[in-house]
Amino acid sequence: MNFSPKIALYEPDIPQNTAAIIRTCSCLGAKIEIIEPCGFIFSDKRFKRVVLDYLDEKMIKFYPNKETFFKFKKDKNERIILMTTRASTSYSSFNFKINDTILFGRESAGVPEKI
Repeated sequence: MNFSPKIALYEPDIPQNTAAIIRTCSCLGAKIEIIEPCGFIFSDKRFKRVVLDYLDEKMIKFYPNKETFFKFKKDKNERIILMTTRASTSYSSFNFKINDTILFGRESAGVPEKI
């Protein structure tokens, strides 16, 4: 079985941040998952300026919406770990597992309360 860490971005809206995360994932061998809609297009010059030549479309999985993302994770029995400022446990003391998906909210608004 092939395990690798995954970073999921919930409706990202700042192209430079998404590009920097893609570069980091590329360097670490992590997969990136993007829950659409994105607040920008990948041909955006701000995105391209930051992502440089680290963009490998094979390392990115796109989900058309949050329902598809959560259904896929549930069907695969994968944990989703939400990074939030309201957590009661610090990420540095949390017990991550190799196949976890680490979910980051939208830069401007986080994730909806119900998530």
